Amino acid sequence: MKHENHHQKHENHHHKHSHPHSEPQHAHPSGGHAAHTGHDKHAGHTPEMFRDRFFVSLLLTLPILYFSEQLQAWLGYRAAQFPGSAWVNPVLGTILYFYGGLVFLKGALRELRARTPGMMTLIALAITVAYGYSLAVSLGLPGRPFYWELATLIDVMLLGHWLEMASVQAASRALEELSKLMPTTAHRILGDRIEDIPVSALKEGDLILIRPGEQVPADGVVVEGASTMNEAFLTGESRPVPKEPGDEVIAGAVNGEGALKVRVTRTGEATTLSQILRLVQEAQASRSRFQALADRAAGWLFYIAVALGTLTFLVWLALGRDFNFALSLAVTVVVIACPHALGLAIPLVTVNATALAARHGILVRNREAFERAREIRFVALDKTGTLTEGRFAVRAVYAHETSEEEALSLAAALEALSEHPLAQAIVEAAEGKGLPRPEVRDFQAVPGKGVEGTLEGKRYRVGRPEWAEELGLKVSEPLKRGLKEAEARGESVVALMDEERVLAFLALADRVRPSAKEAIQRLKAMGLTPVMITGDAEAVAKTVAQELGIQRYHARVLPQDKARIVRELKTQGPTAFVGDGINDAPALLEADLGIAIGAGTNVAIEAADLVLVESDPLDVVRALTLARATYAKMVQNLFWATGYNAIALPLAAGVAYPWGIALSPAVGALFMSLSTVIVALNAMLLRRVRLD
Repeated sequence: MKHENHHQKHENHHHKHSHPHSEPQHAHPSGGHAAHTGHDKHAGHTPEMFRDRFFVSLLLTLPILYFSEQLQAWLGYRAAQFPGSAWVNPVLGTILYFYGGLVFLKGALRELRARTPGMMTLIALAITVAYGYSLAVSLGLPGRPFYWELATLIDVMLLGHWLEMASVQAASRALEELSKLMPTTAHRILGDRIEDIPVSALKEGDLILIRPGEQVPADGVVVEGASTMNEAFLTGESRPVPKEPGDEVIAGAVNGEGALKVRVTRTGEATTLSQILRLVQEAQASRSRFQALADRAAGWLFYIAVALGTLTFLVWLALGRDFNFALSLAVTVVVIACPHALGLAIPLVTVNATALAARHGILVRNREAFERAREIRFVALDKTGTLTEGRFAVRAVYAHETSEEEALSLAAALEALSEHPLAQAIVEAAEGKGLPRPEVRDFQAVPGKGVEGTLEGKRYRVGRPEWAEELGLKVSEPLKRGLKEAEARGESVVALMDEERVLAFLALADRVRPSAKEAIQRLKAMGLTPVMITGDAEAVAKTVAQELGIQRYHARVLPQDKARIVRELKTQGPTAFVGDGINDAPALLEADLGIAIGAGTNVAIEAADLVLVESDPLDVVRALTLARATYAKMVQNLFWATGYNAIALPLAAGVAYPWGIALSPAVGALFMSLSTVIVALNAMLLRRVRLD
């Protein structure tokens, strides 16, 4: 096992390396994430477009309602008369049909071309029949026009689609975020001079200089120098990785305290980061088309409306009724078949679920994610940054011939002058215990080894255990046992030494999040199987898994293998993946439900279906609980919305006409309104769901 050179300055510059001029090389033609989540009906649409059309249509609807004969009869008023007033509704109805209804007509064409009629086709059928019949009546056909039904139907459907899109707006910028991470220039070494060139001009075999704090522009091998690299974003490895001549470096990693000369081995498309980017693209492209429940219900209603409308027309003609009577009943059937409630059943639940989720720090990026979540059987969790904090803590101090407190106090005094993550963890541990820090004199950093200085007139060193071996210092048997135990657990070990012997070993490990254990227990109680995935060593993975009560785990997992493991889990049952880093993006996209946890990078967030604002694993449990409740409400609302049709359609077709019962479009509209109110109230009840 490697021990880190842990005491030099180390700064994470990931957030500083967003280059506005670095154009994404792999823009996805379909517009990213949203295009693959069953939102084909919204291709090229934005919430703003639906919002604008809704408000304009609403303004056009007001005079249509005012001049409607049906509303005049109901409310007992007489609309103003003036030359041409009879043409107000036909003219406004025409504008409304082509302006407000155009998006549904285009959507219907797309659905019919794909031979999957759904919500768009049902809406288009209803508004086309209502408009066509109304216009025919205005031009002299005996009957009653449907202008106000046409107007309110278009308004409600535009409102529903606006609410739906605004609450799930998930245009993916994952690829753009990935490309932004790469530096734009590299320092190429030519003899005794250094020239800055664009990264795109780098070739295999070039010798480049990587200064402290800079990002690696291309994959390569260290030729000269010693440093540590932060590869956490790429590999999931939480510890700074020591780099010496002969070691490989990965494009996108952040260099620590030392300057490195690196021989380029892979550039452009071949780099590890580019391969991850390609995996993101592939996962996006292979995302299954997931039809919303309402669309499936609408598809059935489309066929029912066409069949029942045609049957109504033919039956009444066969029974000897006149053409106009048969036609008006057939039109009523088709118009009533598209209930307002069905257009709002899912969006209203989505809006309420999204609001409830946001109050609990759960951001819903993809509505279909809710539908998938109720079926989840496996929850795969990235270890670093998800189950653990991604920052070190002192787990144990193995001391001999000195107390643990004194050893920690001496080590912290020297490490206080370093900014390395392990050094900071030691300082935090000493501060947490309120230990005094002796004054340090003659401080010195020894590259690749550690730090040394004089404390209370005596020389001490803090650094890698290998340094103690090189100096030939004595190590007592109790300390050797402690070192062996820490190494078996896969922990980072720091030695405290004086001039003659090792005084203590400090074992440091990635800190497990306080709520992680409870989260795992609750996931199991929900009937789910947690699976841990990590780039860390087997010993580290086993220790964390045992501590949390996780039976299944995968260690030493490379970035490209995370998506493969998720794929394998999916063959056993629907799988959620929880992660936070760039390396998690392909797995987040591959999973049936991708969840990015709080500290996540922009890339992880863009690739996820749900984003948890806090870095609390319990939010995964809350999100899945909410998802199940949301799905239940959707099913209830669809029952109410389509149940209305089970009663209204036969009545509209005139089944009870021989007994003097007929459902006029006006009465049908009232039923429709009642159904919509029930659906809206039921959606509101979702806010009462307890997530804790």
